[in-house]
Amino acid sequence: MKKIIIGTRGSELALWQANYTKALLEKQGREVEIKIISTEGDRSQEWNTSFDKLEGKGFFTKEIEEALLNNEIDLAVHSHKDLPTISPDGLMIAGVSNREDPSDVLLIRKESVDEKEKFSLKQKAIVGTSSSRRKAQLAAFRDDLEIKDLRGNVPTRIKKLAEGKYDAIMLAAAGIERLELDVSDFKFVKLSPQEFVPAPAQGVLAWQIREDDTALEILIGKINNEDVQTRINLERRVLNLFEGGCQMPLGVYCESEMNEKDKYIFKMWVSKAEAWDKQPVQLYFESGFAYELPERIVEKINTITPQKVFISKTSREKDYLEKALTRLNFNVTAKSLIEFKEVEMHYLPISDWIFFSSKHAVRYFFNQKPNIGKVKFGCISKQTSAELRQYGHRADFIGQNTDTKMVGKQFSSLVGSAKVLFPIAKESMQSIQQQFTKNTINLSVYETLKKPIEIDPTTNIVVFTSPSNVESFFEKNKWQTHYKAVAMGEATEQALYRKGVKKPAKPISFDDLGLMHCILALS
Repeated sequence: MKKIIIGTRGSELALWQANYTKALLEKQGREVEIKIISTEGDRSQEWNTSFDKLEGKGFFTKEIEEALLNNEIDLAVHSHKDLPTISPDGLMIAGVSNREDPSDVLLIRKESVDEKEKFSLKQKAIVGTSSSRRKAQLAAFRDDLEIKDLRGNVPTRIKKLAEGKYDAIMLAAAGIERLELDVSDFKFVKLSPQEFVPAPAQGVLAWQIREDDTALEILIGKINNEDVQTRINLERRVLNLFEGGCQMPLGVYCESEMNEKDKYIFKMWVSKAEAWDKQPVQLYFESGFAYELPERIVEKINTITPQKVFISKTSREKDYLEKALTRLNFNVTAKSLIEFKEVEMHYLPISDWIFFSSKHAVRYFFNQKPNIGKVKFGCISKQTSAELRQYGHRADFIGQNTDTKMVGKQFSSLVGSAKVLFPIAKESMQSIQQQFTKNTINLSVYETLKKPIEIDPTTNIVVFTSPSNVESFFEKNKWQTHYKAVAMGEATEQALYRKGVKKPAKPISFDDLGLMHCILALS
């Protein structure tokens, strides 16, 4: 059998990818050779050309593809996110690898860590990245940061961080993991791909061949991951519809899972900005029909119209939702329809865990300066865990579901027979506690008082953040036919049902980003 020649760039990461592919093909009984090819992208980095002008337009692939067309090599191994969405005439993507972790990572110098801040990064830190996608999302979530270009291969970038040229740098998790780099000198913060959306096909290798090489196509089919291929084809279809390369501030991430009817559900998260220094549009979609998702996403992004929004919570300086919507030209009023009053704690029961079901519980508990000793902490959501960090503690459990009963079951399974203290609002619903059979202690630390106001009747979207806000709203307002409702969670949704409001939108996460997804989807 003919020896297979793999063409690749010469960077450490590219050589890892080529050798990984070589090993897979050798397991199929084939003899394989690796040939290193220099690309314009490699040379341009040496000339200090800005990376966001290179990525995704073929600068890292053109010479390799020419070698493939000229029969100098048989197989090209690419980082899939670097490829244009349309292959040159005569070439095809025959298969893709398993997907490494698609997440982006922040590597932070130890002296620049601040656990109280989002992403554990101190105020006004200097962050290195040349990706317009990363810049746009980072600037949206943390507008205090200074973002500077960062070029070079992965080890070179890490070296620049170690030299103190940046407080932190952004990289793909896959690159660090594939090279098995020692980053123990830095704080390693992995960013959730559902929140900080990665590039289309990030973490996946593409195997490119000549269209007429049927034998190699069959061989690559034996190592191809069809599930990954389906998902990243959806991600790259969105990129293709926007007619952009990876220099576009676009993140797309797709997951799939089986539902209770044994049918695949495709879930997609998208972040797209007009430019790196503009607020991204952030959306979440799901469907049982994969083929329709990219078109739906692009149509929605192209037709979003700024709306008048009322949010039933008082906005604070670090809250994301109001700032992000305002940057997108939405007219936003954020005002809670309830107020809170501290309930004095006369004693602190002994427990192994303390679980917080709201950020208000965190605030009114710690404001009384309790002597908590050594305990673990659970939080119902990322937003509540962020509040916990403001008091110098980190959550050992964070709920990942807007169904509070499901969160309760997951938490009770984790803690087993351990004793759990629940700081709560007086007369709260106690949905989490109901999933326990014993060893729970309720401790009232605040009470909720209604504070109804009349809202502007020309409002388009009304966001309810709790059942109490629903009750307070209807004391002074009637539901208008043109209103669209967003309900933060199951309990709030049920409160709206009781008031005759059917099918409110409901976020997939208990945080500002989840609400953002809903509001933009309704706009």
